[in-house]
Amino acid sequence: MPNSPFPIPHFQIMIRWTLHLLCVLLLAVSTLLISISPVMAQTETQPSITETESTSTANQPENIISNESEPTATESANIISNESANVISNEPEVTVSKSENQPSNERKELEAKINELGQKAIDATEQGEFADAEGYWTQLIELLPDNPALWSNRGNSKASQNKLAEAIADYDKAMELAPTAPDPYLNRGMVLEAMGEFDRAIADYNHLLEISPNDPMAYNNRGNAFGRLGDWQKAIADFQKAFQLEPNFAFARANYALALYETGQTEVAIRTMRNIIRKYPQFPDVRAALTAALWVQGQHGEAESNWVATVGLDPRYKDIEWVKNVRRWPPMIVAALDKFLHIQ
Repeated sequence: MPNSPFPIPHFQIMIRWTLHLLCVLLLAVSTLLISISPVMAQTETQPSITETESTSTANQPENIISNESEPTATESANIISNESANVISNEPEVTVSKSENQPSNERKELEAKINELGQKAIDATEQGEFADAEGYWTQLIELLPDNPALWSNRGNSKASQNKLAEAIADYDKAMELAPTAPDPYLNRGMVLEAMGEFDRAIADYNHLLEISPNDPMAYNNRGNAFGRLGDWQKAIADFQKAFQLEPNFAFARANYALALYETGQTEVAIRTMRNIIRKYPQFPDVRAALTAALWVQGQHGEAESNWVATVGLDPRYKDIEWVKNVRRWPPMIVAALDKFLHIQ
């Protein structure tokens, strides 16, 4: 995914929602029935870093998928009524007129329009064209104003354009429509972190964990917020909880290693970094951190080797301001990398 100006304070490598956004509409008694079906992806993938990857599955679209397999009570009543009429009627079979087909045709046209807009929104998001994605989400909201996933997704697009206050307004609307949906709280918490409002972000993560007590992303994000407040012991506990709940959550392990380094547990931190790289050899964040930690210890050969791999994977680590203000490493590992970059 291309870079974004939105300074996400941390990275969410797990996809919280499925990416196919094919809307299934049920037209019952002239009412459009829409439901959301979020799916947690538990696939193990090689971590890669972008400034917008979160925890915002922030930019990963949420589903607007309805289940068409079970008819509503109204639809069931209609089916029974029609079948009964067919059984008791002695009239000859009647063909359906063009006018009777019209609602079905309108439904199909609406389905096609929503599916097209949804796919365009996903494609624009994946290509980093967040202004375009925002426009598509807005068109979908005009069609389905009571769908909370659409509001949350538009909030993500706005956040990716650094429209932080507008993004929060969209998340607030999503919460109003679906008070127990976890992702709007997660996304709003991330934006609050970007605004430096860490206590409010922690409050959102706490509420999310009341709704979904085993959400690893919530623990990881809350750990980041605790770290920004300097409470590294709480941060370490949250990072541990995150990867205990999801063992393949590589970024939670990376954040854990960085927090250990910040609290002076240098050897454990370095050992943790090496273990992560063994499993994810193309993980630039940890290779860069290991470079810094080893350099300060005088292990220059291994440090240089890891740095060559880091730059080949993600050259942004050469920019200490990016590491400090966008990736937001803890202070001690930032200082260590700065010494390496300036050969101190």
